[in-house]
Amino acid sequence: MRTLHLGLRVTDLDRSLTFYTAIGYETVGTVPETPIGQLTMLKLPGDEFVSVELVHDGNPVERGGDVSHLVVQVESMADTLAVLAAHRTEPVAPVQDHDQGMKTTFLADPDGRRIELVQWPAGHADGMTAVDFSHKEIEK
Repeated sequence: MRTLHLGLRVTDLDRSLTFYTAIGYETVGTVPETPIGQLTMLKLPGDEFVSVELVHDGNPVERGGDVSHLVVQVESMADTLAVLAAHRTEPVAPVQDHDQGMKTTFLADPDGRRIELVQWPAGHADGMTAVDFSHKEIEK
């Protein structure tokens, strides 16, 4: 089993598509009429599969506690932030420099959801693995 994608309700589909394409997502396809609204399937250029589905039913989205944040890996934090600035999108938190060169920051999408950008250090796997959570045993 694996997670297929995350479905996010959006208030203004055009505004949300502008935001997500500025981050780097590409539209894979759409399903115009479903019981839950119009669906727009997105993926990042390096991904083989859809990872985000924008769900638009014409109603405003009320911010709730149902989604904490979405995490997007970037090759270069500086380059990504420059592209976003050109689209008038700025981080909502300062860039954090972590151990071994990892960098993170947060954005807010048009409906207020947090998007975390992560730049892995050189040589890190493309995604999170069990290695990221292993702890060295303290020698006694």
